[in-house]
Amino acid sequence: NLKKQKKFFVEVNCPACKADKKKNIFEKYSFKFQICKNCETIFMSPRPTQKIMDSYYQNSENYKFWAENIFPKSESIRKNSIHKLWIRRIISYIKKYNLSHKSIIEVGSGYGTFGDLTITSKFFREYVGIEPTPELSKVCRNRNLKIINKKVEDVNLNKKFDVAVSFEVIEHIFNPELFLQKIGTFLKKKGCLFLSCPNGKGFDIEILREQSQSVDSEHVNLFNPNSIELLLNTNNFDVLEIFTPGRLDAEIVRDEILKGFTQIDSFLKKILVEDWERIGWKFQKFLAKNNLSSHMWVCAQKR
Repeated sequence: NLKKQKKFFVEVNCPACKADKKKNIFEKYSFKFQICKNCETIFMSPRPTQKIMDSYYQNSENYKFWAENIFPKSESIRKNSIHKLWIRRIISYIKKYNLSHKSIIEVGSGYGTFGDLTITSKFFREYVGIEPTPELSKVCRNRNLKIINKKVEDVNLNKKFDVAVSFEVIEHIFNPELFLQKIGTFLKKKGCLFLSCPNGKGFDIEILREQSQSVDSEHVNLFNPNSIELLLNTNNFDVLEIFTPGRLDAEIVRDEILKGFTQIDSFLKKILVEDWERIGWKFQKFLAKNNLSSHMWVCAQKR
């Protein structure tokens, strides 16, 4: 569907620092990805216009299929293995920085699993979610979650929240600056924001490049720790911490090597194949500890 509209795609500057100096880094599915010569953000350009993206997410067969098939069948595993970890992590950082937490707003509520957990945790008194995809917002409402079925840029609220969260959303956004500015209007002064997204300088993207699953037709922005901080700083947020808690980079690259991916040197082959059982997990922990995993989290505070 996106390929059919490629003639309407538009060139953009770097979504993090606005620099216009870029070079082609790779292509995937015939879409071109550039790397900013200033902050090294990887981004799709030309990319779908805001109008094309809005239509895509409103009428996505992909997300309808997830809502009707994949999410229901995998929810128990995702809840226990992913979302409970998220809520514990957020609570721990709120306590660490002594942040207010009476109310929370989630941008991109998806299937509503995280929203359910915020309520059952009793750590937050109020939850509101924003979900633009009709099928997913319907599921959330059926779970008795308070949901706004609009894209975030079109949402106007009469109240402000202590906490905002957005998981795996900002990489999909045409204009991340406007996205963050809008979230800022939802937050009280000193309110906190938790973001998660791919790290464009993470191990599996650095090694696999366009073969990485983090590079796809929907991920138009692949920030890195430095560039996401730059973007937040220029949009009225102070970064408290950036970390990459990913656990799968080494295993993902290992799987590609075993399938025949040959662009690997003997040193990494020893770690990821020959001595995998002994040092594979140690290597993954090294990547995570040094912000080299391809899964990134940010905790920031509104000025």
